Amino acid sequence: MAASTAPLLIKRYASRRLYNTETSDYVTLEDIAAFIREGREVKIVDLKSGDDLTRQYLLQIIAEHESRGENVLPLDVLTDLVRSYAGNAQSVVPQFLAASFEMLREGQSKLMENMSAIPNPMATMPGFEALQRQQQMFLKAMMGGWRGGASSHEPEDITAEAGTPSPDDKRDMAEIRRQLAELQKRVSKL
Repeated sequence: MAASTAPLLIKRYASRRLYNTETSDYVTLEDIAAFIREGREVKIVDLKSGDDLTRQYLLQIIAEHESRGENVLPLDVLTDLVRSYAGNAQSVVPQFLAASFEMLREGQSKLMENMSAIPNPMATMPGFEALQRQQQMFLKAMMGGWRGGASSHEPEDITAEAGTPSPDDKRDMAEIRRQLAELQKRVSKL
């Protein structure tokens, strides 16, 4: 999406309706969530005052998804977030969360790279390529909408010097595969 490097500007009118300045039509919170999942940055401003309302609306989108049972944030994480507003941790939490999501994006990028590099005996099975494409699209959909999509630099080739992965790398890949299998089971139940 080269044309979408600037944030999508959404204006909130006095009637609280949200107006997409690119398409000249009104949008809902669900539309805004879809833009974000597609990888777009959005900026929501109050038409009259010019105040940036983006944070308020993003929190509202998260709250609506959580209230519908689409629980992404475990209860203990929510509790810790509430606690962070009351203490000195408030200054540390944003940096920690940003670093955590950056590591997640980098891990997703490495996973995608490793999935295509590992020879798989199932590759000869009919329909395997379609399944693999679906998995990759799923991972991109899950991770791509997060700010930055993928890391801004190419992941290091951890096997370049030695030629084979280290035991830690093998354990990491095994854990990633286990988590991916769990995620696939959950998705298939939906």
